Amino acid sequence: MTFDPTLLAPYLGDLAAGARLTALACALALAGGLALGIAAALMRTAASPLARRSAEVYVDVFRNVPFIVQLFFLFYGLPEIGLELSAFDTGVLALSLAGGAFTSDVIRSGILAVEPGVLEAAQVSGLSRLAIARRIVLPIALRTAIRPLGSVFVNLILTSSILSAITLNELTGSAKIVASDTFQPFEVYLLLLLMYAVMTWLVSLSAGALHRRLNRDLA
Repeated sequence: MTFDPTLLAPYLGDLAAGARLTALACALALAGGLALGIAAALMRTAASPLARRSAEVYVDVFRNVPFIVQLFFLFYGLPEIGLELSAFDTGVLALSLAGGAFTSDVIRSGILAVEPGVLEAAQVSGLSRLAIARRIVLPIALRTAIRPLGSVFVNLILTSSILSAITLNELTGSAKIVASDTFQPFEVYLLLLLMYAVMTWLVSLSAGALHRRLNRDLA
């Protein structure tokens, strides 16, 4: 085997385009997953048994079913009932649904960590339950959940590699094409490994910095 990474030079633009597509899909999925996770966490801590059970069913389904099965159902199954999405939209939706299930656990832990005295003081001041959740509970929960949310985002990036299974040429999909064109799988997948490592390292670094900034008054 001859190791020659210079053969990949003409394909770096393709790999960079795949990395940008991965970053965009994961950023949109992070926003969608955060919204779903907050909603599910609030439902799981609600007084209504129906709300709690509905949220628990959502979380259990999307945590315990393989992601590729969820992805294939959305991409190949939904068109059978008239709901057809592009590969990119399907990928974002699948990542959002799966990410929301894991984000729910993170946000729920943050909600349960809010001091009871804080809630009692808010209730005494006459704030509604919605106002307490929006102004007090969620800001505290999100501030304490920054690091775990960073881990969720890292997991989204890693899981996004499966999107190539539905013909989406994100980073892994682009690498497969380059490997087949160059017949240099060692060099291609070594570079792919390094690119994912850098992306996840940057996310972890950013999450740590944001956590320290938001919680420096507690140090």
